[in-house]
Amino acid sequence: MSYIFNNKADLENFIIKNRKELEALLLNEASIGYDKIEEIKLIGGINLVENAYHLILMFVNNEEQKVIDFAKKEGVAWAKTTLTLSFKLEWVKAIRKSFWSFLYEYEKTYDMKPLSENSYEMVIKINKLIDEFFQGFFISYSDYKEELLEKERKLVENLSVPIIPITNNTSILPLIGTIDTYRAGIIEEKVLMEIGKNHVEKLLMDLSGIAEMDKEAIHYFLKLLDGISMMGCETTITGLRPDIVREIIAFDVSFGEKVKTTGNLQQALGLFTNKDKEEKVLSSFKS
Repeated sequence: MSYIFNNKADLENFIIKNRKELEALLLNEASIGYDKIEEIKLIGGINLVENAYHLILMFVNNEEQKVIDFAKKEGVAWAKTTLTLSFKLEWVKAIRKSFWSFLYEYEKTYDMKPLSENSYEMVIKINKLIDEFFQGFFISYSDYKEELLEKERKLVENLSVPIIPITNNTSILPLIGTIDTYRAGIIEEKVLMEIGKNHVEKLLMDLSGIAEMDKEAIHYFLKLLDGISMMGCETTITGLRPDIVREIIAFDVSFGEKVKTTGNLQQALGLFTNKDKEEKVLSSFKS
């Protein structure tokens, strides 16, 4: 390896003047080529070599706050890609080894004794900064991933309770899949909020797509019907399967007058349509 030596240069200048050698050493330590670096830059928008170079200069200048800020930014950038954490660990390990190699060449150039007092202090500082970088990176990475998962969870929850307006005061709630205790709680919260926010007076609940509903979920479901009634909303249920009906009967309760039931969705929609027509006729007589 051919280094550019300058008797007046400090370590920072030594690294700047020998940047190409540093990059080559870094890629060699990490066992990756420029094609992989370009691929990561293209796909993830991360310039590994450029970032490593600036990070090393931060280490040299003992710029702790810059290292922490950079680590947070890098953590978010990394979390947005499909790059693995193990690859990041190997890359930082390569940065560390490359830096120590350069420190050795620097000391050799200026005839410094290995592990002199100054270099020993530098080792301690650099290791501390690398630890700071790792900590900031992983916290930032984890926070972003958790935030992303939370957004995805809320999206799934909203999609799992698709309340669809069909008239100004009437909405339909088609439920599909398995209803467990957790999802039943989400349904209860979303439905009551939607009724209050949009002043829903009639709610059609289509249960024909439900594959399974456990006993605890049925208990939540019955409480939900009470809550809907308390908010002044009329409920019509369609698509009840025999096994779910048996479970409801096992609770020794009945829907009573607060809930109407129909055999299928078409009948339920017809029921709403006919009632709306009746109300319009009565309204015209009163006027």
